[in-house]
Amino acid sequence: MAHELEFPDSFLWGGAIAANQVEGAWREGGKGPSVSDVFLSGAHGSPRLASLDFSLDGRYPSRDATRFYDNYADDIALFAEMGYSVLRLSIAWTRIFPRGDEETPNEAGLQFYDRVFAELRKHGIRPIVTISHNELPLGLAQKFDGWGDRRMIDRYLALCEVLFERYRDDVTYWIPFNEINNLTLPLTVFMHGGIIPEGMTSFGDGTDDRDLRFQAMHHVLVAAARAVELGRRVNPDFRFGSMTCHITLYPLTPNPADVLLAQQDDALRNNFCADVQLQGEYPYYQVTWMQREGIVLDITDEDRRVLRENTHDFYAFSYYMSVCASADDEVAQTSGNIMGGARNPYLDESEWAWQIDPVGLRYTLNKVYDRYRVPIMITENGLGATDELVDGRVHDDYRISYLREHIAQMRLAIDDGVELIAYTPWAAIDIISVSTGEMRKRYGFVYVDVDDDGNGTYARYRKDSFDWYRRVIETRGRDLGVSTGEPAQGVVS
Repeated sequence: MAHELEFPDSFLWGGAIAANQVEGAWREGGKGPSVSDVFLSGAHGSPRLASLDFSLDGRYPSRDATRFYDNYADDIALFAEMGYSVLRLSIAWTRIFPRGDEETPNEAGLQFYDRVFAELRKHGIRPIVTISHNELPLGLAQKFDGWGDRRMIDRYLALCEVLFERYRDDVTYWIPFNEINNLTLPLTVFMHGGIIPEGMTSFGDGTDDRDLRFQAMHHVLVAAARAVELGRRVNPDFRFGSMTCHITLYPLTPNPADVLLAQQDDALRNNFCADVQLQGEYPYYQVTWMQREGIVLDITDEDRRVLRENTHDFYAFSYYMSVCASADDEVAQTSGNIMGGARNPYLDESEWAWQIDPVGLRYTLNKVYDRYRVPIMITENGLGATDELVDGRVHDDYRISYLREHIAQMRLAIDDGVELIAYTPWAAIDIISVSTGEMRKRYGFVYVDVDDDGNGTYARYRKDSFDWYRRVIETRGRDLGVSTGEPAQGVVS
C-alpha cells in the first residue's frame, strides 16, 4: 500500500540539476567554453554535431540552457516551495578556471556560487555538490587531450582546493565526478573524459582508443581519491560520494550463458569504479579482464596508496531503467541511458525506449548496500517525456506514476534494511538533454517555456508533479497518491 509508506525524519528530499544543462550564460562573468559547449542541437535519432572551433552554423543549446544563471533565486524559491531539504547541483569548472590552466581562479565565477549557496541557505536547503559534471574546460581537452594525460590530476585538484576552502562552511556532501563509470564505455569519451577522438564530428562518434580511455579512467579515479585526501584536511566533516551511472542488468533467460554475461557486464559497467572508490583497490576481475584484453595501465605505487587510504563515505547513483543481457545476438534490443541491451518482455518503455522498472530500483539498492555497507543516495531518477503546456499548466500524470512507483520501492528497500539517506530526482527543473540537446525531452517538476529551437519566454510553470512531490515530501513519503496501474503516457507495451 504505497500511499501509507513513510520515510525517516532524517531522510533528505530534494532534486538535481547540472550546471551545463541549466545555467546558460556561457560567456558571462568570465566563463570559458567547456566540452558541453561545442555541441549543436540534435534530436532522438539525429546526432548532435560537434564544432570545436564553433564554426558550424546552428544552435548551441548549452549557451542558454534554461537560464538558471539569471533566475537562480526564483528557481531556488520554487524548490523551497516543494519542501526540498537538499539540492544536488554542480559547479561549472569553466566559471572558476575558464581555460583550466590559470593560476588564479575567476572571482566573478566564485561570486556567482556565493550567491547560489546564500540563497540555498536562506531557504534551509543543503547543497550536494558535484565537482565535475560534463563541464571540463575545452582548453584542457585541447591542451592535454583531457584525462588521458596525468597532468589533469593537478588541474582538477587546483579546482578542488579553491572550492573546498571557499565553501568549507557551505557544503558537507561532495561528489568528485558525475557518473564516474561512464568512461568504461566509448560513447562519452569526450564529454566525460575530455579526450578528442579521431574523426569526431558529433556526440559519441570518432575512433575509440580503448587503452587511452581506461588510462583516463584511472587518472579520474586517482584524482577523486586525492580530492578526498585534500578535502578531509580542509574540513574533517566533509563527506565524499562515489557516483555511478547504474544500468541494472538481468540475464534475459536462465541460460547459463546469459547469466554469466550479465554478471560480467555488471562487474565492468556498474561495479568496477565503485569497488575502487569504496574498497580502495582495483578488483580482481578488472585486473584479470585488462590482462586478457592486453590493456596495460600506468599505475604508480603512489596511486595505489592514494586509492587505498582515501575511500569514499557514501554511494550515490543514477537509476532510470534496467536492461537484459543475452548471448543471442538476434534477440530484440532496447536503447537506454548510456547503454542499451536486450529488451525485457515484462517491462514497458518510455517514448525514448527506456524500459521502466521500479522493482529494479529496490533490487539495485539491496545489491549495492550488500556490497558496500555505506549510506546510499539516489542522485538521479526520473522520466523524460514530452510535456504540453496548456493554460499555464502541465498535466504530467505519467511522470507522477513513474516517480510514485520508484519511491514506493525505495521505502520497501529501507524496510529491507538498506541505509538509503537521500533522494534527488532528475530533475528539479527542465534541463537540456546531454545526448540530444533537446528541450522536448523534459524531466523537471518545473516547466521552462523554451523549445528545441530556443524560442520561448523562459518563464517557469509548476507542473502537476510539482504539487504531487510537495505532498510526498510534506508527508515523508506516506502519501504517494493512488496508483492507477496504467502505463505512462507515450509508453509502449
